[in-house]
Amino acid sequence: MTSDIKTSFIDGAFVEADSHGDILENRNPSQPTDIVDRFARADAALTEKAIHAAKAAFRDWSTSSPQLRANVLDRIGSEILARRAELAELLAREEGKIVREALGEVDRAGHSFKFYAQEALRAKGEKYDSVRERVSVDVFTQPVGVIGVISPWNFPFAIPAWKIAPALAYGNTVVFKPAELVPSSAWALADIISRSGLPAGVFNMLIGPGRVVGDTILRSPSIDAITFTGSESTGRQVAQIAAERMIRVQLEMGGKNPLVVLDDADLDVAVEVALNGSFYSTGQRCTASSRVIVTAGIHDAFVQRLAERTRALRVGDARGPETDIGPVVDPSQLKQNLSYVESGLREGATLMCGGKHLENEKGAYHFSPALFTEVQPDMKIYREEIFGPVLAVLKVADYEAALAAAEDTPFGLSAGIVTTSLKYAEDFKRRSSAGMVMVNLPTAGVDYHVPFGGNRGSSLGPREQGTYARQFFTRVKTTYQLA
Repeated sequence: MTSDIKTSFIDGAFVEADSHGDILENRNPSQPTDIVDRFARADAALTEKAIHAAKAAFRDWSTSSPQLRANVLDRIGSEILARRAELAELLAREEGKIVREALGEVDRAGHSFKFYAQEALRAKGEKYDSVRERVSVDVFTQPVGVIGVISPWNFPFAIPAWKIAPALAYGNTVVFKPAELVPSSAWALADIISRSGLPAGVFNMLIGPGRVVGDTILRSPSIDAITFTGSESTGRQVAQIAAERMIRVQLEMGGKNPLVVLDDADLDVAVEVALNGSFYSTGQRCTASSRVIVTAGIHDAFVQRLAERTRALRVGDARGPETDIGPVVDPSQLKQNLSYVESGLREGATLMCGGKHLENEKGAYHFSPALFTEVQPDMKIYREEIFGPVLAVLKVADYEAALAAAEDTPFGLSAGIVTTSLKYAEDFKRRSSAGMVMVNLPTAGVDYHVPFGGNRGSSLGPREQGTYARQFFTRVKTTYQLA
């Protein structure tokens, strides 16, 4: 036994750690020799124990008072917000997101719990007159059951919050598997939840590999629904298993989001929107605008100004006060970014700036944001999701060509347009097939109280967030009664 090893949270308590077990070292991408925390990895048996605890706790929690649920969720949200600076520092150290962005993410997590605290009190039902005499009809919702929550590494507070909070608000119990790259944020969230007054077993958190913990959750007959955010390839596997088991599934996967810049755009606005959407959070956002489609009249001035702003971005330690862009999350992501830069050059695109590993004495995974021009629609950098700060600019003739290019993708998460024309703005909002459309705003950056999600290869199942979360986390029941 050892006290410096952190563990999974099961049935209301953190389990005991075995120093001889499988240990995960969580490293700081700004300084890989800095070990943030050490964790005991959960195995299949521990995962089954967590699932059993969630199933046993479901009956009482699903029929608990809405006020109890509201109070618990509000306490969680309040503690997150009260500790925002501390949690943001942890997030920056663990994932590499700069502190001001980390603060925004922590705030969003806290507000998500508080939003669903109020949603717990908004029980909805409907009463109908039957077409038959003396028969009344009541329609209401009930919780689904035990929810498997599988979240990614890029938003380790916000995404778990917007999945876990509605699951609990609507009376479900939770088995949560965070990404192994960000266990410290997940552990901090579990620690906060442990003090909220939530009954034992209602929430469980497992640190461990997807091939063991994730697979056990997916295949357990006691899991009633899966909400997953991650890569498209893994999402397809999750969907296949869920379909075989005939359970409901909610998937948020990849994106290759377009930003259209028209000739009439305000140049300053266009450049800042592209810079933010493409490079902030190190480009590690499913909503990032990784391809910018620019009409011919503004193209040259736009790319020149954007290159100037891109070169001026300061890449450094995520906790540094002057840093604009932190490190990428790990060596694998760094290697992937560099391979796409090589691919872009090999296929004939022009690298205007960036695209290099900025080596330093700390061994940080720093990568200079890459801006490609002279891009063609069949290039890998234009078609495939890179999940890093690599931007491909496509030049087109006019609005109709830009719209066609924006739609030329198997994804459909987010899309944006920069224009001063109300006509083009309204047309783009209606004709874009993306699930979320931004006008004169970055494609990345959404609110917690409205629906989130996309179409085609980006999403499957009901929308996340806001009141729309009810569609996934509850079942509809219709009852008839003879008067």
